[in-house]
Amino acid sequence: MQVCILITMEKLQKNKDSDRFKTHLVEQILALAILEDLGPEPLDVTSAATVSSSQICKARLVLKESAIVCGLNILEIVVKCLSSNSSFEMVEVVAEGSFIEVTNSPVTVADIKADGRTLLAAERTALNLIQRMCGVATMTSAYAAKAQKHGIQILDTRKTMPGLRVFDKRAVLAGGGTNHRFGLYDAILIKDNHVLACGGVLQSVERARQYLQSPAGATLVNKQIEVEVTTLYELQEALQGRADRILLDNMPPEMVIMAVQKVKESGHKCFIEVSGGVTLSNLESYFIPGVNAISIGAITHSAKNIDLSLEFD
Repeated sequence: MQVCILITMEKLQKNKDSDRFKTHLVEQILALAILEDLGPEPLDVTSAATVSSSQICKARLVLKESAIVCGLNILEIVVKCLSSNSSFEMVEVVAEGSFIEVTNSPVTVADIKADGRTLLAAERTALNLIQRMCGVATMTSAYAAKAQKHGIQILDTRKTMPGLRVFDKRAVLAGGGTNHRFGLYDAILIKDNHVLACGGVLQSVERARQYLQSPAGATLVNKQIEVEVTTLYELQEALQGRADRILLDNMPPEMVIMAVQKVKESGHKCFIEVSGGVTLSNLESYFIPGVNAISIGAITHSAKNIDLSLEFD
């Protein structure tokens, strides 16, 4: 069994293209996950002891509770990471992003025919990721379904388990949400501690704009400046600095209404995001005209894994 080789940080850094970078990132993460589960050999001793090396097995991915389906092809990626020459065929019965209602009996979402030993070695790592992705997609959908009627985006955040962000972000999209920045490198978002370190909202916005106009910031894809504000005074400073995006943080709905009105009166057109203290139970109170998006950390840090299993025929 050959496991994909860990990629060096130098190789990751050389892949500036976003999609290629994320593909290599997935390979890196899976290599570490396999190392954790199968050890340095790598070796699944139970499968080696009980399953013939030439045995081809049939199996199914079975969904046991209602959910948005996401990440089924992760199983194939893990198998190929374990052994690029391994026999593997999978037919996905449902499309990614589909809601599957499970009532009385489990629902098959994919049919598989593969090398038995490799499939068994890949099972737990793949299922852990797929179950989580289905959970994130399902929780995101609960928010997005309500918000979309009002033309408001549901954004994710960086509140993800380290190493799992690339999977979580894909799941958010499957659930009808919108990806915010992937990391610290691809967008400017000035938060409270940046403001405190810089000496104020206006100063931080002005410094950020100077940075974007310098050689150091010339390659930044997203040229917009977003700043987090917690008071109407800070909002006024953000408007004075003509920030492109303003994040209204931990403001109750009545204060958000005042803030949106203040932006309107200023004549400055900017993207308005709401964050902090928003839950599924109070979400509708934030559907305020003028609000463009609501960011929800819970969709990635508090999503429940969905019950899904691999069952051999």
